[in-house]
Amino acid sequence: MLDLIQTRRDLHQIPEIGLEEFETQAYLLDVIKKLIASKDFVELRTWRTGILVYLHGSQPTKTIGWRTDIDGLPVNEQTGLPFASKHQGRMHACGHDFHMTIALGSLERALEKQPKNNLLFLFQPAEENEAGGMLMYKAQAFGDWLPDQFYGLHVRPDLKVGQIATNTHTLFAGTCEIKINFKGKGGHAAFPHEAKDAVVAASYFITQVQSVVSRSVNPIEGAVVTFGVLQAGTTNNVIAETAFLHGTIRSLTQEMSLLVQKRVTTIAEAVAAAFDMDVEIELKQGGYLPVENNPKLARELMDFFQEKEGVELIDIEPAMTGEDFGYLLSKVDGVMFWLGIDSPYALHHPQMSPKEEALAIGVEAVSSFLAKKAAE
Repeated sequence: MLDLIQTRRDLHQIPEIGLEEFETQAYLLDVIKKLIASKDFVELRTWRTGILVYLHGSQPTKTIGWRTDIDGLPVNEQTGLPFASKHQGRMHACGHDFHMTIALGSLERALEKQPKNNLLFLFQPAEENEAGGMLMYKAQAFGDWLPDQFYGLHVRPDLKVGQIATNTHTLFAGTCEIKINFKGKGGHAAFPHEAKDAVVAASYFITQVQSVVSRSVNPIEGAVVTFGVLQAGTTNNVIAETAFLHGTIRSLTQEMSLLVQKRVTTIAEAVAAAFDMDVEIELKQGGYLPVENNPKLARELMDFFQEKEGVELIDIEPAMTGEDFGYLLSKVDGVMFWLGIDSPYALHHPQMSPKEEALAIGVEAVSSFLAKKAAE
């Protein structure tokens, strides 16, 4: 039987960036091949750094999919744990080590006997940076294994161990990465009239773009426009020729995302024109669509966990966090839910450290739910 805590700690030490999860894939394959040995109803495929494990049902009428993500983040770990990341500048700060461990534990349970319906366990790369779910779908990596229903979870630090939270509508926001580069004319600080100051243009843009959410977005719906990076200039007495901004747009519907993208683009172009300079704008949405739970399937899942001993179910409001599982749920009906891990530090924080008691609860919750779906 898998040692869940040791497995999680092993994985925690080897975080890798999306589509570079070579060590992680090798570890997972080693565990999976041991689990499926002598199981003649199981097939295994890989796609780049991803893994697909397919359990053929004895009397299948549908395929139930479980998805986990496997990549880490470009974060310097500061937990001080004895099993901290061995990869400098890389960390499982989003809990994907937990996700993988719970998936492995649930796979082990599912292999105890051949299910009636087909089961697919997807170990998906590049959730954080390249929308790996979208890449796999577009590359037809699923083939005839594409599920009829897809499920997945995400750990949540502000929920207690034993709490599971979801809803019957949108759980996560859709996200759009945005890069803007104002291109003016550099010059000496003493002769501003001979230059076109990109810092001033970027500053005007930052203040003006705040009006998008306050004046262009329905306050009942909500959206987020955040620029976390502003890079410009080299020294105090030189007018900067360029100013680079890097930010994110988040909304709970695709329609709202497109509206905000349009307004941000318009303001950037207008500011550049006002300061007589050029601007380059790059919008990257890719596969980070809103995570929209199927209402019927979500109700079934919530009813199941409502009756599950050791679980406290919460009907929760949407969050502005992003997740590329939204792309797969735009193609296949399914549900995502939060699993409580009770950490004082938020997702992506260098000190984020989940309580390991949540591993066994996660495996029991997921495996029992999949067993029910596989038997229907």
